[in-house]
Amino acid sequence: MASAESTGASPDGIPSGPAAETPLPVGNATGGAPADKPAARPPTPVVASLMLGMALVALDSTIVATAVPQIVGELGGFSVFSWLFSGYLLAVTVTLPVYGKLSDTFGRKPVLLFGIGLFLVGSLLCASAWNMAALIAFRIVQGLGGGALQGTIQTLAADLYPLRERPRIQARMSSVWATSAVAGPALGGLLASYAHWRWIFLINLPLAGLALWMVARHLTEPVRSPGRRGPVDWAGALAVFACGGLLLFALVQGGVAWPWLSAPSLGLLGASALLAVVVVRVERRAEEPILPGWVWRRRTIAAVNLAMGALGLLMVAPMVFMPTYAQSVLGLGPVGAGLVMSVMTLSWPVTAACSQHVYRRIGFRDTAAVGIALAAVILFSFTLLPYPARPWQPALIMLLLGGALGLFQLPLIVGVQSTVGWSERGTTTASVLFCRQVGQSVGAALLAAVANATIAARLADAPVPGLPEHLDDVAKALDRPELLPAAAAGYLREAVAAAVEHIFLGATAAAVAALLVLLLVAPRRFPVLPELREED
Repeated sequence: MASAESTGASPDGIPSGPAAETPLPVGNATGGAPADKPAARPPTPVVASLMLGMALVALDSTIVATAVPQIVGELGGFSVFSWLFSGYLLAVTVTLPVYGKLSDTFGRKPVLLFGIGLFLVGSLLCASAWNMAALIAFRIVQGLGGGALQGTIQTLAADLYPLRERPRIQARMSSVWATSAVAGPALGGLLASYAHWRWIFLINLPLAGLALWMVARHLTEPVRSPGRRGPVDWAGALAVFACGGLLLFALVQGGVAWPWLSAPSLGLLGASALLAVVVVRVERRAEEPILPGWVWRRRTIAAVNLAMGALGLLMVAPMVFMPTYAQSVLGLGPVGAGLVMSVMTLSWPVTAACSQHVYRRIGFRDTAAVGIALAAVILFSFTLLPYPARPWQPALIMLLLGGALGLFQLPLIVGVQSTVGWSERGTTTASVLFCRQVGQSVGAALLAAVANATIAARLADAPVPGLPEHLDDVAKALDRPELLPAAAAGYLREAVAAAVEHIFLGATAAAVAALLVLLLVAPRRFPVLPELREED
């Protein structure tokens, strides 16, 4: 085989320069099905329907968050309202592998139609909820549809676009998330204030209906031979759902509803471990497993999964704790705190779109390594901010962080999708998204424990009187700092600043772990497949 330099290809076999129109004849190094031939550019309605479907998922959490006070005021349930988000996230996460395998078995279109329809039904049910318990249950129904949307749309983006053009559609998807991060809170606030909180769910009905119609009418997939379809591993799907659901429930509730070392926490974690053993045994015996072993046996996919898990963990720092820092330490209002965080979403899609010019020269792995190395430096720089910082300083860090992570995430997604054929792409994409979601759940539990330990230690050694005695009272005290003595309020702000610094140190460690995974586990050259249409 000729060298990458002589063929005009990058280290991953991506054509560039004079040879850009000639695919590199790389064999199926991964052992999967042949890859696809570059399809004609999909019609505009198909692309619009994918972006509309992604917008449903992207808007969901941000638009709901701003209406929580109105929801709690009418339905009650303040002590459990966090499950409006945790329940949805749990349902999305545990169904991703199931939908990924189903899309590889039956095609993307039926799974996507089912997901949109279920999301629509869930939205209608949420709008009709009569109490908090019902609303949480219906949010889980929404999440069951959201899992199909999130994974299948990312897979279709790779199916419909050849390798050279995938960064374009992925950048569009990133722009949907960026727009939703900015527009969601504003739209949710307007609907809750001037209409009714139920409209934040009713607004999904026309959007989901339009997406459903556009996908049904315009999306066309190649017909696959029924002989290629193995039996659906429903036992594996149930085992994965039960194991993932129990683990995520333990992580979400641990340290909140009960202490980490309490009987409920240890019992749930132990049961999760036993179910994990059951999953392994069931999947080994299945003819077409939901979680096939090759996802972890292939170096490229395993490395990307681990790196994306680390990304989910580190993202907890800017997405969850930065708004708290901006309000409690910097004294900004909710809008200002949201702006400090959301500037990250402005630079992310820009560098994601430009990343193709980098990975065509140095390869997927090295581009992602550069991005996560920069992210580690930027995350660590947060700990060097003066106290008190000026608002533009953390905002600049968020802007730079978004740019670095755009350079990290997109090459990995495009790269790993390019190493498998159609019949494995849904499973591969779902495994990547699943690992990122699990990393986010683990990160939320782990970093929250770090924050609580830091604040608790500061309160125990406090040199000033008038501070809250319990961690549960810290949030209330920070919400009304004028009720505290000046010295106590200042000391509490410093304690929160120290806690967030420790969280960003933890995020830095996660970024370094992702870098080591890329350098030590991922192959320098991703085994990119030739884009030849699979003959069914």
